[in-house]
Amino acid sequence: MLEKVDLSREMSKEEYKKVFQPLQDRLRALQRTAKDAGIATTVVFEGWDASGKGSMINLLLERMDPRGFKVHPTTAPNIEEIYRPFLWRFWIRLPGYGEIAVFDRSWYGRALVERIDKLTPKADWQRAYQEINDFERNLTDDGQAVVKFFMHISRKEQRKRFRKCEKDPILKWKVTEEDWKHHRQYKKYYRAVEEMLEKTSTQDAPWHIIESTDDRWARVEIFRILIEAMEARLRAKVVAQAAAQAAKSATVASAAPKAVAAKPASRPAAVKAASARSRGTGVSARPGGAGVPARPAAIAKPHLLERAASARRPSRSAEKGAARA
Repeated sequence: MLEKVDLSREMSKEEYKKVFQPLQDRLRALQRTAKDAGIATTVVFEGWDASGKGSMINLLLERMDPRGFKVHPTTAPNIEEIYRPFLWRFWIRLPGYGEIAVFDRSWYGRALVERIDKLTPKADWQRAYQEINDFERNLTDDGQAVVKFFMHISRKEQRKRFRKCEKDPILKWKVTEEDWKHHRQYKKYYRAVEEMLEKTSTQDAPWHIIESTDDRWARVEIFRILIEAMEARLRAKVVAQAAAQAAKSATVASAAPKAVAAKPASRPAAVKAASARSRGTGVSARPGGAGVPARPAAIAKPHLLERAASARRPSRSAEKGAARA
């Protein structure tokens, strides 16, 4: 992978001035948007000594809200961290929702310096590739943006920068004997970096190799890639929320009772039979109306009612005989 990188890429001052400040402003606005959306961002910086990682991190955060990010410089594990799984010390430094965490070197030390300096058994650093992939997969599955940069320079460029720092009284402290030792091990590190990039560059957390010979080119590339990654994660969250809302609406609609046209209720057979038997009694057999006098079917004419009453009235002679008795 590294052999295909064009380290001669550069950017003119004029173009840099034209594009860089808008990128800074865009990233600052994006930080607020990601905070409101609750999206965490983890930024990893790996690369050669003197490739510009520290200066790049300072510039990256120059215009951002300091309350929303943390920078974690990674050194050798302390006594407490040694007796825990090697990823533990990074788990506890991950960003909260809406925050940004920047790692100046990271968990990839297990596959680089610990491997080359034989600080870790071979079986452990070989197993670390899968452990790291699982670790980063957990972060991206949780909605995080994981952005990984490897800042690449040639061995010749590294030596040139070391010597320049040593001549500067303000910067010479940065170059130590250990740095020169790693410079002499450049080829070993090169092979280790190649294997690391191959085995841990995944679809959700890919590696971005930054041509870092020219500082201006490297700055613009890193800003562009980080902005694109954060915006992509924001879009993915919007799509996921819309899909969840659509699924919820569909569930509610399927659970709602379907409207059925009401049919006129037929009179039960028992009620019909009871009604037929009660027609001569003048009592209603309607449900709920038992014992209620039925409405007469017709009203008799007055002269017929009088004639019927006279027929039932006893005669005067019958009344007198009854009185004598």
